[in-house]
Amino acid sequence: MMYRRLAVFIYIIIGVFVAWDRGYLNSGILRTIASALLAIFLWFLVLLGVDLHIRG
Repeated sequence: MMYRRLAVFIYIIIGVFVAWDRGYLNSGILRTIASALLAIFLWFLVLLGVDLHIRG
C-alpha cells in the first residue's frame, strides 16, 4: 500500500514538472490556486475580513 502511494506521488510530481516545462502552468496560475486553497481551508479568516490573496 505504501509503495502505491509513493508511485502516485512521484507520478503527480513528474506531471507537474512536465506541465510547468511545457508552459501549461505558470506562476500566475499557481498563485491563484494557492490563494483559493488558503481561502478554502481558512474560510473563517475570510469571513473576518482577512485578505488571503497571494500577490507577487
